[in-house]
Amino acid sequence: MFYVVLLAMVAAFLALRLYMVLGKRTGHEQPLARAAEERVPLPAIPRTIDAVAEPRDTGARTIEPGAEAGLRAIVSAEGGFDVTQFLEGAQSAYRMILEAFWKGDRDALGWLTEADVANAFGEAIDTREAAGHTLDNRLVSIEHAVITNAQLQGRNAQITVRFDADIAAVTRDADGNVVAGSLTDAVETHDVWTFARTLKSDDPNWKLSDTDEA
Repeated sequence: MFYVVLLAMVAAFLALRLYMVLGKRTGHEQPLARAAEERVPLPAIPRTIDAVAEPRDTGARTIEPGAEAGLRAIVSAEGGFDVTQFLEGAQSAYRMILEAFWKGDRDALGWLTEADVANAFGEAIDTREAAGHTLDNRLVSIEHAVITNAQLQGRNAQITVRFDADIAAVTRDADGNVVAGSLTDAVETHDVWTFARTLKSDDPNWKLSDTDEA
């Protein structure tokens, strides 16, 4: 009988420890950005923009003051929106879209970008292929990703992100000879991309709707 009571006490103690480890969630145990096939995901855990952690550089601001009002409107309209996860997803999308363009992958560009942007990329790919050129580019690093603007019109949300990145770029001819660029010297690149989505829609993915240079 003594051993039965002892085993029951041990089981109760282990159950209590398991609850302390798994049962007390802070709300910040969030997954990393989703895989490429899930595109730019809609974060699922609510969070105010005032509580955003710096995802890359704790000394750099990731939201410019002019974007705060728009982000608050988006958070209010869709409580599952999370700014930090959006930035992580936007950086993943930046890499995937660039690589798809460099490879001439029109299918990937079709589901990562809106129609106008996909057509513009497609035309650039056509011009490149007609010249017999291929791109041997590599995204070395994304130094900063900063939300510069955000707005909500009805259910249509748009968020603009400035990417400061280092890219090694080489253009080759049909014979594989280098005609421009260098893979040993990365070039500083400053892109301003706008992502759009209809809030509370069945599609959780943000798509690239506009591109510009900073």
